Amino acid sequence: MTIWTPSLPSEGPRYRAIGEAIARAIESGELAPGQRLPPQRRLADALGVTVGTVTRAYAEAERQGWVTARVGSGTYVCDAEAPATPPFLAVPPEDESLDSGLIDLSMSLPPPHPLRAGTLGRLLGELAGDEAVLRRAVEYQSERGVPAHRRQLAAWLQRLLGIDADPRRLLVTQGGQHGIDLALRALTRPGERVAADTLTYPGLIAACQQAHLKLLGVPLDEDGMDTQALARLCAQQPPRLVYVTPDQNNPTGRPLSEPRREHLAALARRHDFWIVEDGVQYLPDTERGTPLLTLAPERTLFIFSTSKVLAGGLRIGTLCVPEALGERLGATLRAQSWMVPPLMVEAVCRWVASEDAERLLAWQTEELGARQALARERLAGFPVAGRPHGSNLWLPLPNGLRGAALQATLIQRGLKLTSAEPFCVGSEPAPQALRLCLSAAAGRDQLERALGLVREALESPPPLPWETL
Repeated sequence: MTIWTPSLPSEGPRYRAIGEAIARAIESGELAPGQRLPPQRRLADALGVTVGTVTRAYAEAERQGWVTARVGSGTYVCDAEAPATPPFLAVPPEDESLDSGLIDLSMSLPPPHPLRAGTLGRLLGELAGDEAVLRRAVEYQSERGVPAHRRQLAAWLQRLLGIDADPRRLLVTQGGQHGIDLALRALTRPGERVAADTLTYPGLIAACQQAHLKLLGVPLDEDGMDTQALARLCAQQPPRLVYVTPDQNNPTGRPLSEPRREHLAALARRHDFWIVEDGVQYLPDTERGTPLLTLAPERTLFIFSTSKVLAGGLRIGTLCVPEALGERLGATLRAQSWMVPPLMVEAVCRWVASEDAERLLAWQTEELGARQALARERLAGFPVAGRPHGSNLWLPLPNGLRGAALQATLIQRGLKLTSAEPFCVGSEPAPQALRLCLSAAAGRDQLERALGLVREALESPPPLPWETL
């Protein structure tokens, strides 16, 4: 079978010529959306170049947005109509309605509670009668946020997380994902290197793709990011920025140990890179370590959001930045959206100042602890991992089981989970594992049904393809 083989000029870097040929072939329609590019070794043999040359060409084409690499599958032409990689979704597709009977534990959501919508309704009623608030809501404000709002949010972060969130270093954002994008846009240029755990938050992967950044995976073990491996990477060429979720990696739940936090801070100073510390997934203080913002305040940007503690639909978060970066981050936010709408920020500020916020967070912490205990009881004998009060549970699969196959089987039985593929950084094969968002279940009864389906599938797994021939 013939493969796509471009004609290359006689002069110039081979990798660049191959990358440009890919772009021309896509623009002309010679390579169609969704089409798989030839395996790198086969194309290298056909062109008489090294495999490394083709690998570099494919990486360049991916950086420019022409193709996308799927772990363990190959490199595919991007489809403008449908993403070629597992999509990063924050909400279920519309055809998966509540009436379908599907239990969806694929998204990391705060556990449902009537106090969320009830408190918002009460606050909106208050705001409707506050003339000063309404007048401010229809006027332009500072791109960093209303000063009074920043002071109140900084005080809340101090109470909630014990961090020194100076209002002068705080920007109000449209949620944690916006904070990630702001940091990337302000601190990096297309083609620069960003490092993260080999398994990391899909929102970071999507943001790096949008910004045309080279995302590098750093090995991850029981103590979190392997900072010795990061040091070796820095010795070759330091990344511009390192993204980390130190209190609980998403999806595995592994925390970054205290020695590694100190090592990461030291590496940032030695090799002149920024740290983006994502603290969106809330944990009680007994399960949190020393914030990187405390260890390296001049190098760390700290991201927080109301999404996991109050409600995801609020879309209000904070980004605490080194003082030297305030103007740059503010200019980036202004260029994107001018400012965050102050009306919803006012509602959030009133919420966090009320007893409802404390009641809700106390209930949520207790509820997640009970759900984690329930999951460990129902899945006893399997090597699950997660924080005692975390939202997610990581389930490495027994030998011989494939994550994608088990995921498909569970969907047929009425349960939706997430496999490892959307979290993968780099070219290493995805581990055979599933992530269960325990917090997304409507209640403990629904969670118990879901865990029963998982155990049943683990004990009676689907047949492998060769067994059905």
